[in-house]
Amino acid sequence: MDQYIGLDVSIKETAISIRQGGKRIWRGKCASDPQLLAAMIRKRAPEARRVVFETGPLSVWFYHALTAEGMPAICIDARHAKAALDMAANKTDANDADGLAHLAEIGFYREVRVRASTAC
Repeated sequence: MDQYIGLDVSIKETAISIRQGGKRIWRGKCASDPQLLAAMIRKRAPEARRVVFETGPLSVWFYHALTAEGMPAICIDARHAKAALDMAANKTDANDADGLAHLAEIGFYREVRVRASTAC
């Protein structure tokens, strides 16, 4: 069964949420290192269909590093995600990751084109 991952990325730590069949099956945190995150995703969600995170300062690096690791990375528009995530009663990194995973699962997101990492 397909699994959907939401990542709430920050400089030091990334909150991770994994959903399957309409329910959260795992959530946790990991250092904000795409290789460590890819290893964690392979371990916890071997059938990952989408790995979703918002645009931000690290998004270009994350996108290219995760896709190089074979992850189905999708960068979504932060303003679009914010509108959906602001409806949550308790705003935390873990809950934002849950919300992003839910958006990935239902397909309600606006994917952005990520520029090449060598472009200025």
